Amino acid sequence: MLGMGETDEGLKKSVDDLRAIDVDILTQGQYLQPTPLHLTVKEYVTPEKFAFWDEYGESVGFINMDGYTATKFFFSVYAFQVPSSYRAGELLVKTMVKERATTSASFGIS
Repeated sequence: MLGMGETDEGLKKSVDDLRAIDVDILTQGQYLQPTPLHLTVKEYVTPEKFAFWDEYGESVGFINMDGYTATKFFFSVYAFQVPSSYRAGELLVKTMVKERATTSASFGIS
């Protein structure tokens, strides 16, 4: 969840560290304070900043969920209101099928 006081440097390090250990799925959304008893929102992240992190995720090898390309945290979705499980099951199945097809093709199996 973004908007809780994280820095760009800290977020970049976290993204890089997760990718370095082959994390495949990562979603990031805007933290919204559910009740006055919860942590307060430190920043409302702009759509431009979400777009930046989306592009950054793609550049380091995560899959683009929207286009189903072979990039973007295997799955990176940066959006204002994205649940942590956003389309994860759909992505998992599509990725498994794609990997199976790639592996089969490399061995000449159709």
